[in-house]
Amino acid sequence: MTLERVGIFADGVAVKRVGEETFELCRQHVDEVVLLDNDEICAAIQDVFEDTRSIVEPAGALAVAGLKKVAAREHWRGKRLAAITSGANMNFDRLRHVAERADLGGEREALLAVTIPERPGSFRQFCEVLGRRSITEFNYRYESGEAAHVFVSFGLAHGRSEKDEVIRALRASGYTVTDMSENETAKLHVRYMIGGRAHGLRDELLYRFEFPERPGALLQFLDAIGSRWNI
Repeated sequence: MTLERVGIFADGVAVKRVGEETFELCRQHVDEVVLLDNDEICAAIQDVFEDTRSIVEPAGALAVAGLKKVAAREHWRGKRLAAITSGANMNFDRLRHVAERADLGGEREALLAVTIPERPGSFRQFCEVLGRRSITEFNYRYESGEAAHVFVSFGLAHGRSEKDEVIRALRASGYTVTDMSENETAKLHVRYMIGGRAHGLRDELLYRFEFPERPGALLQFLDAIGSRWNI
């Protein structure tokens, strides 16, 4: 079978057609093929680095990423597992992408698209629903006088179950929520396309603030501003 196109992130294994000898060996000896996305590979690169202080290329981390996925699926605990890592063809520019996506791949971060009312204080109310979770990214630009469309990333301590809990809480509070954590287009492009001039907005002021990087700091900042201002 020949694929029409392949991704280039894990370029060491990016082939449109598997070699005949390789295919024959896999058919004889491989029990299962595990499908992985780029974020899961990034999380595996981070795991290898944190355990060994060595950096492997995306293709070199495939075995670790696949082993993690199978272990989670089978609920393995206390087993001795082995993964072969090979290849360190990693350029410095790619490391930023890996670092940015590793937490999403390891289910330590979630990315949501949320519609909130466009009125003073609504951002603060939204953050109250998120609680004291660490908000890692927030993208928003004033567009109309009725609703605001935002992208928000926040840290997770308990993986997918915690993310689902937050989504349920947001929807129960009346927010429209779309989970973008596995949407490749949103992660690559859409989250960075918010901005520009706001139509119909007058007397806008621009400020730059610095506050502590800790859970709950953004909510404390919004409490200090109060509900008089429309951010």
